[in-house]
Amino acid sequence: MGRSLEFYRKLGLDIPADGDTQPHVEAELAPGMRLLWDTTESVRSFTPGYEQPGVSQISLAVDCAEPSAVDGLYKDLVDAGYHGEREPWDAFWGQRYATVQDPDGNDVDLFAVLPADDG
Repeated sequence: MGRSLEFYRKLGLDIPADGDTQPHVEAELAPGMRLLWDTTESVRSFTPGYEQPGVSQISLAVDCAEPSAVDGLYKDLVDAGYHGEREPWDAFWGQRYATVQDPDGNDVDLFAVLPADDG
């Protein structure tokens, strides 16, 4: 739990400090929208026999506001020991883009709009 929560704190989520030792943690993303974490044991308390599927079950993307911020956040996360799935690159759809994985193997895309090419 702690490693996953630390990853999302690095992305800027306000996650309670005591969450690392809790079986259930929530972070508000916007009014009425929350991201939740549960330990496997917590889920098994209401779904006996639950097994983690072992594959990414969600898709998240983080707007980094400017292209250089994609590179900086990607480097910070990889330097902190998280898996860099795809290094930053200029995508054909006009964004600086990169993908890292959270500790549970979920892809998290980092992106920012590239400046218009006035050429």
